[in-house]
Amino acid sequence: MSKANELIGAAMEALAAEDQAAFDAAAAFLADRDDADRLLVEAVTGAISTLWRNGWQPADVVRVADRRLTDWHGRAAADLIAWEMRAYPPATVDERWRDQLARLEAAVWWKGGYLAARQARDRAGRLVTVSGVLELLALLTGLPRLETLSPPPGATRRTVRARAHTVGEKTLTRVRALLAKAESTAYEAEAETFMSAAQSLMAKYSIDAAMLDAQPGGGDAPAGIRIGIDAPYEQPKAVLLNLVAEANRCRVIWSQELGFATVMGFRADLSWVEMLFTSLLVQAQTSLVNSGTKKHGNGRSRNKTFRQSFLSAFASRIGERLAEATADAVARESASRGADLVPVLAAREQEVEQAVERLFPNLVSHAIRTSWDREGWAAGRTAADQASLEARER
Repeated sequence: MSKANELIGAAMEALAAEDQAAFDAAAAFLADRDDADRLLVEAVTGAISTLWRNGWQPADVVRVADRRLTDWHGRAAADLIAWEMRAYPPATVDERWRDQLARLEAAVWWKGGYLAARQARDRAGRLVTVSGVLELLALLTGLPRLETLSPPPGATRRTVRARAHTVGEKTLTRVRALLAKAESTAYEAEAETFMSAAQSLMAKYSIDAAMLDAQPGGGDAPAGIRIGIDAPYEQPKAVLLNLVAEANRCRVIWSQELGFATVMGFRADLSWVEMLFTSLLVQAQTSLVNSGTKKHGNGRSRNKTFRQSFLSAFASRIGERLAEATADAVARESASRGADLVPVLAAREQEVEQAVERLFPNLVSHAIRTSWDREGWAAGRTAADQASLEARER
């Protein structure tokens, strides 16, 4: 083992023992070595390769680096993910991974050594940069195994997409256009019209997909995506995601300690859940900002309980509205097709349940307790009544 690798190992041990002095010493000696750049990057990319085999995806890695360390570590993670991904032919990388890499803007933007380039871009000292990458390495090597939601890079074999998915892309394009109109108008009634059209279109497509899947040899199997649940007020946000998912025949498994939820369902339903949840969070946050500061009679702040109650009520009312909209859409489609769609959709939900049981055999349910503020609850339900059930690319 080289001296640089010994120093990397010593730094990892110091971080695990929470010995800051020993970590600083190892990082300082490592920063003085010419081979530190190459070996440290090799260590991080090796840890990333292991994470792929352990069920992690690019967005998961960057999210946990942001959450547990800093946004600098998240940027460094995205950089080194891009470096590691060079090893795989594009045809062997799942399209969901490519989408995540594009959203993260993960790219190899540097020439020569990464540490030197990162140091120059940040206008930071070499020791600061080396220490930051060591901290990232310690985080990545300590992450747990996750459920595998898609093939790791190198394992995918590109196939011709099914016709159903092509139709789905066209539908999503139309939905995004409707929702953009809903967001851009200043008139609530007009926004509701656009929103309802988008919701109906997605419901119809989901039913079309269910009917196609019901035929012999038709359709995709249930899949999964991970959606970040960020502080503060993670519990009501997780409840909101769960209610959005339930209305679209999906299931949510919340990994609170890792800052995300896994949503299981069929492809079109998953896309809609993610878009709608993101939009509703933005609308809820806007309403919260407009509600101003709240205080008790004695002058003490009650912002936390107000906002917790607001978001809980917002989620509850949105869940009611979505359940009503879904039931109406199923009734209309059943009437227009002259067939009872409930059994078909129930079978689809059962497929999702079975996929959840296979992937998460040891699930544990916990009750969620939240703070109570009467004004916050009333304001949250009012905001939910005024919210457009819409989403757009952000």
